Order: sequence, then C-alpha cells, then structure tokens
Amino acid sequence: MRSDKVKKGLERAPHRSLFKAMGYTDQEIMRPWIGIVNAKNEIIPGHIHLDKITEAVKSGVRMRGGTPIEFPAIGVCDGIAMGHIGMHYSLASRELIADCIETMSMAHQFDALVMVTNCDKIVPGMLMSAARLNIPTVVVSGGPMLAGKDGDKAISISNVFEAVGEVKAGKMSENKLHEYEEHACPGYGSCAGMFTANSMNCLTEALGMGLPGNGTIPAVYAGRILLAKKAGMAVMGLLNKDIRPRDILREEAFHNALKVDMALGCSTNSMLHLLAIAHEAGIKLDLSIANEISAITPNLCQLSPAGPHHMQDLYEAGGVYAVMKELAKKDLLNLDLMTVSGKTVKMNIKEAVNRNTEVIRPIESPFHETGGIAFLNGNLAPDGCVVKRSAVARQMLKHRGSARVFDSEETSIRAILESQINKGDVVIIRYEGPKGGPGMREMLAPTSALAGMGLDKDVALVTDGRFSGATRGASIGHVSPEAAVGGPIALVKEGDMIAFDVEEGTITLDVAKEELAKRKEAWKAPKPKIETGYLARYAKIVTSANTGAILED
Repeated sequence: MRSDKVKKGLERAPHRSLFKAMGYTDQEIMRPWIGIVNAKNEIIPGHIHLDKITEAVKSGVRMRGGTPIEFPAIGVCDGIAMGHIGMHYSLASRELIADCIETMSMAHQFDALVMVTNCDKIVPGMLMSAARLNIPTVVVSGGPMLAGKDGDKAISISNVFEAVGEVKAGKMSENKLHEYEEHACPGYGSCAGMFTANSMNCLTEALGMGLPGNGTIPAVYAGRILLAKKAGMAVMGLLNKDIRPRDILREEAFHNALKVDMALGCSTNSMLHLLAIAHEAGIKLDLSIANEISAITPNLCQLSPAGPHHMQDLYEAGGVYAVMKELAKKDLLNLDLMTVSGKTVKMNIKEAVNRNTEVIRPIESPFHETGGIAFLNGNLAPDGCVVKRSAVARQMLKHRGSARVFDSEETSIRAILESQINKGDVVIIRYEGPKGGPGMREMLAPTSALAGMGLDKDVALVTDGRFSGATRGASIGHVSPEAAVGGPIALVKEGDMIAFDVEEGTITLDVAKEELAKRKEAWKAPKPKIETGYLARYAKIVTSANTGAILED
C-alpha cells in the first residue's frame, strides 16, 4: 500500500501520533487510506448537497474495510460567474482543481480516491487528476437538478437567460421573467439540461470512470445516495485488483465517449475537456477526429437546449447505458473495455433497456444521421473550431453573412440588446480565448440575448471563446488560433463576409490572401486584460483551445 510509507514502522510513530490527535484508531490507521475529494460548497446548486453524497461514499468504503479520509476541492458556478469578471476564472479553475488533488494525494500517499463532484470544470478537473495520479479512483457526481415548470412546460436555467432577451425585445413582461426566476431551478443538483456539467457526468460513465447512473440519477432521488455507497465499495474492489485509471482511460475509451457525446448532443465544452483528460492519460487526441466519429454516429437525443427533454427524462428512459446499447447495435462501441464497476462495458450495458423511444431514439430512426457536434476549419480557423450541430436550426447549417466585430463579450451584448444586430449578420467576439480572455469565457449571455430577441435562427455567432452547454443557435466557438496570438479572427474587419457550412465542416473569411497578409503585418498584440494574480500566470502558459486549453508542459 502507498500509505505504508506514511504509517508503518518505528520511524513513523510521529505520523501515527498526528492521526491519533484527530481520533483515528490503530485499526483505522492500518487499513487502506481512501481519499474522499469533496467539492461541497454553498455557492453551487449542484454542490450544496455533496456532504450527504460524501457521507454515503464513506459508508461504502468502511463496509469494504477501508478508512475514508475527506479533503476539499474548490468549484466555480458557471451560471453565477456568467457575464462578469468571474467567468474568466471558470475554465482556469480546472487546472487548479487537478493540481490541488495531486498535491493532497501525493503529500499524504492515499491508496485510492473517490472524487465527489458535479458541475462544469470540477468534473474534468477531477478526471484530469485521476489520469495524472493513476491510483485506483472512482468518480461520483451529485446528480442533475429536476426541471422547473411553467404551467405544463418544463423549464431550466437556460430559459431564464433567454427570457432576459425576450423582455428587452418587448416579447415578455418583467412579471413573467420573475416567474421564471422563481420556478426554473426547483432544487439542488446540476442544471437540468444537457449542459456542460451533465455532459461531463454522462461522459464519465461512457469513459468507464463512473458507475451506472452517474450522469442521470436526479440529485434528489434516493438512488443517488445508493450510487455513492456503491462508489465507496467499488473503489475498494479496484484497489484489491489494482485497476487504475489508465487501465480504463484507454484511447478506445475516449472514442467510446466521443460517440456517446455525439449521440447525446453534449456541450461543445466536452471537446475541450476530453482533450485535456486524454493528455493527462498520455493519449494524443486530435480534435478533427470529431468529424470522423460524427459521420458514423447518429444523434439519438434532443435534450435541452436542443429539444424539450431534460435529464430526468433521460434517466427514466434508461440513461447513458441505454444510449450506449443503441450504439452497440451497429458495433459503434468497444465493449471489451474495463470500467470502475470491475466489469466490461459489454457486461454493464447488458441489462439496459430503452424505455422511451421519444427521448432516446432507436438507432434505426435517429433525430439526425450524424452526431451532435461538428468540427469546422478553414482560413478563419486553421486549427479548427466547434459547433453544437444538434442545437442549430436547419436553415443556419449553411450561412453567409456580414461580420459584426466586437473585441469583448460586453460590447457585443450591448449591441445585441440595443437592436444593432440585423438578420443575416455574423457576430464576431474575439480576444476571449484561453490567453486573450484570459480564461476563455462562456458566451451564454449574448447567445441567450439573440435567442430571446428571436434572432437565433438568423444570426450566427463566432468566437475564440466558448459556449455554455445551455447555448443554442449557430454558435461557433473555440476558434483556433485565437485572436490574442494573432490568429485570423484578429484580422476580421467590420463588413467582411464570412461563410460556414456545418455539414461540410468549413468556415471561410472571404478576404484575399494578400489583404490578410497586410492586416497581419499591421496587427499588434493587445495589452493583457489582467496583469496580476493567478489569471496573469495562467494566460502566459495556457495553450490553444484545439489542444484542450491545457497548460504548457
């Protein structure tokens, strides 16, 4: 056991004495030490209940003869951080989380880990650390929030963001907006649609790092506590068999996850996070593989914001494993891979049943023949960009329009809300990438404003920043290279024509090469927006979105 280095032998009497200061018995000290990473806090709705999940995990560990030892992890609520300086810290927090878990785990030599998480950057940050440390690990989430209700209509946080634009456009009263505010988020859990948190919790299952139901059992259900106890028991099984994250996080596991991503219609942020997790596992993933996988993987689900269904609907329909069983019908998955359950994917999905073919379409009759995310490239994005194809109106899959150029999210929002954007325009928001942001802010406020004002089927938005999983419309993000390093998006001028074709995977700035060369020669790097503290350091070493916005080695 790793922990033997800390607790066994005459010379470790001082170490054992410190444990006894906390009330640990000799028996507890001599058992395997299982670090329980608890991301509970009182600022994220998806995390406020994680103390209960953590206690259930501890029970599972004790039942199988381990000693659970809890330590904390930070977390940023993207919804609360949205639209102000706080959003600069969201993606950047992912690296802090991974580094802190590494620090705690190496300093104290835990034998295994259970990571209790739920929301946006916390899930991938924990998965990154699991791959980096490579000691037996199970990830368990706190579960999704139930959808709210507006009469018979199911609503969630994305509806509230869009309602702001509707009020500004005179399409909704402030009283109605207040009703949405009161009822859209009825209780704790990760926000109810297929936004980034739920995308990553579902993909944790698909990767094999979470137990069945990790992505879909609602936060308020007793099944969530049962799952946490099983996670505590499962980690002891992994420890006994010496099954480690890199035994599970094989290249084929990432391919499985990408296919599940396409079938579910997950957030475009999953493209960033899967690349970063793969990097920590020593696996090179190329973003362009998304199109190859999309071409053969049908889109089986239309969850909010792409459609009317929410996470509890997916859970009741059979969950992630029911989706995987549909994909397996056409041999799209590697079924022989190991998972944290101690069983293979094939064994895990054997009993899965698709209970609602409106929520999970049979593979023979999908919503779309191709996957929910598309990768585009061209002279505007030589290293690529991504779009959530499943949330784009059919008439906007191919578009050509005049560029409206903004050097920050705030200036674009003002223009949208002041009705300065016209049908057919292509809104460019730049200097919001990993370096330029810094932190690659999510653009939910401008996309929601466009949707609320009824322009989401007529106006495209292109950015070197990224989008919330709650975004819908022709929202093209992760443009690489980003503006802050002189990428072509920095050279776009007001009125330039931009064309994209999501089906063909192309995006083009209709400006002659000679003219672009002149603009490039005249371009000067802007002064950093933030020059002190963590974000200043982060901006100096973060890489492009097409690499997962990882930090330079």
